[in-house]
Amino acid sequence: MTEKEKQQSGQLYNGSDRELVAERVAAKKLCAEYNAITYNDYQKKERILDRLLALRGENTWIEANFFCDYGYNIIIGDNFYANHNCVILDCAEVVFGDNVFIGPNCGFYTAGHPLDAQTRNQGLEYAKPIKIGSDVWIGGNVCVMPGVTIGDNVVIGGGSVVVDDIPAGVLAVGNPCRPVRKIDEK
Repeated sequence: MTEKEKQQSGQLYNGSDRELVAERVAAKKLCAEYNAITYNDYQKKERILDRLLALRGENTWIEANFFCDYGYNIIIGDNFYANHNCVILDCAEVVFGDNVFIGPNCGFYTAGHPLDAQTRNQGLEYAKPIKIGSDVWIGGNVCVMPGVTIGDNVVIGGGSVVVDDIPAGVLAVGNPCRPVRKIDEK
């Protein structure tokens, strides 16, 4: 089994593997190119996103600076907006539903490292997928950690660290992020 196959199946893998390094370099070059584009050169931005991301829906806008590890593990629905300094460490799949709005300085981290120092010091890591539902607003400076699922119609308050799944239809805040109340239709 290759290191990439291990990565994609959620097993421990060596992130320094030649194939994975080459794929990260290619994605980071595209991110650098994207971030250097004149703000209103919409067509060029869209062409780079089409080359970088696995799939994206209608009306995708990602402010510079944007960074990801691979790009091919990122799936974005319709009406997606990410503010400045969005980081998606997509060692595993990261899926965003429709109508997702992300504040500035947010990170989505599928990558994790073993707690055991001896294993960690061998350069081994793991990746767990992240899933964000539809009609979700994520406030500024939020970190979403490996393996988290956020349901539909959720608001994550600014500065939160999301380490556990968040059910649909709630406002959730804090570190660790927890639901504080249901969201009314009003």
